Amino acid sequence: MAFCATCGSQVEGKFCAKCGSPVAAASPGPAGPGPQPQPMAQPMVASGAMADNVASALCYLLGFITGIIFLVIAPYNQNKTVRFHAFQSIFANVALIAIEIALSIVFSIMYHLVSFLALLGAVFFPVLGLGCFLLWLYLMFSAYQGKMVVLPIIGPFAQQQA
Repeated sequence: MAFCATCGSQVEGKFCAKCGSPVAAASPGPAGPGPQPQPMAQPMVASGAMADNVASALCYLLGFITGIIFLVIAPYNQNKTVRFHAFQSIFANVALIAIEIALSIVFSIMYHLVSFLALLGAVFFPVLGLGCFLLWLYLMFSAYQGKMVVLPIIGPFAQQQA
């Protein structure tokens, strides 16, 4: 409710009913605080290197490719555990590729000599592929748990290089 500035009576419109003087529009109250500036977002700080077990498991992810990557990346190429898993990943993949090439040659020769024996290749290669996949999963899982599984022939070479 507004009051007349001249006579002091209550006014409901734009003019005072008692004295007729115009009433000024009710002045708005003090303005609230204006929009406050938003605090600047803090830039994300790099939290350092990932844990050794994660880096070791990732060495096996894409075979020799990730093994080479972890041998090149700075914080990991000085870590003995990560280096071991990277070298073992590289050596294991190169060995498996060489074994598959050699077996492909042997089974193709067997096919030309005795085609019945070549049918063994149709059974052997899927079993070999499943074995490689299970070995890959086992190596990744054990590296993630922090275990150093040393493969029979290539493991000592990986330990020497690490």
